[in-house]
Amino acid sequence: MSVTIKNPEEVEKIRIASLLATEVLNLLRSLVVAGVTTEHLNDVAHQHITQVQGGIPATLGYHGFPKSLCTSLNHQVCHGIPGSRILQNSDILNIDVTVIKDGWFGDTSAMYTVGTPSIRAQRLIDVTYEAMMRGIEAVRPGATLGDVGYAIQKTAEASGFSVVREYCGHGLGRNFHEEPQVLHYGKPGEGLILEPSMVFTIEPMINAGKKDIKLLNDGWTVVTKDRSLSAQWEHTVAVTETGVEILSGAAHPE
Repeated sequence: MSVTIKNPEEVEKIRIASLLATEVLNLLRSLVVAGVTTEHLNDVAHQHITQVQGGIPATLGYHGFPKSLCTSLNHQVCHGIPGSRILQNSDILNIDVTVIKDGWFGDTSAMYTVGTPSIRAQRLIDVTYEAMMRGIEAVRPGATLGDVGYAIQKTAEASGFSVVREYCGHGLGRNFHEEPQVLHYGKPGEGLILEPSMVFTIEPMINAGKKDIKLLNDGWTVVTKDRSLSAQWEHTVAVTETGVEILSGAAHPE
C-alpha cells in the first residue's frame, strides 16, 4: 500500500477544497423540503460550485457519472443519481459533494431529513454520525486503520445496525481516490499504521437492517437488499502530530 504523505501546503489545498464542499452542503440544507426534486438540488450545487466557487464538481463525468452530486434517498446506500424524484415528508437523504479547486479534491457528505422522519430513521442518522465521529477520534499517529474501523463498527452494532462492507473511505489529494482504503469495520491494532500528514475520508454507510446491498441497473445506485433505511456521513481528515484534524469543517442537522 503506497500512501502519499502530504506537505503542509498540500494539506491546506485539500482543506480549502473540502470546506468548499461543506459550503455546498450548508447551502442546500434549506432547500431539502417536500416538493423539491433531487435534480433541483443538483442544479443549485452545480451553479454554486462552478460560478461562485470557481471549482469543478468532481463527480460530473467521473467514470460516466452524469451529475454534480450524489443524492441517496431512504434505502439507497450511496451513489444515487439526482433526477425527477420529488422529496416527500419523512424522507431521509444523503448528499455527497466533492469539489475540485486548483487541482485538489475535497470530499464530504451529510444527512438531511424532509419534514419529520420516523424515530428509527432519526436514530439511524444520529448513530451513523456518532460512529463516524468515534472513527475520527481513533485517528492519531501510531494508531491503525483497524482501530478506526473497529470504533465505527462497535458504535453501529451496539445500536443494532449494520455496517456496509463493500464501500470504504479513501485517501485523496490531486486524485479523487488514493490509498489508503479506510474500512469502516475491523480489529484493533490491525492494518496500516497512521502517520502525520496522511489525508483520507471516513464515510461509514450504516444500514438499519442487514448489511447486504445490491447495485441497481443504472450502474451506480446502491441499495439495501432488504430495503431497510441506510445513512452515511463523511468527513475528510488529516493525521496531525498529536491526533486528527477535520479538514471539511462541520455539517450536522440543525
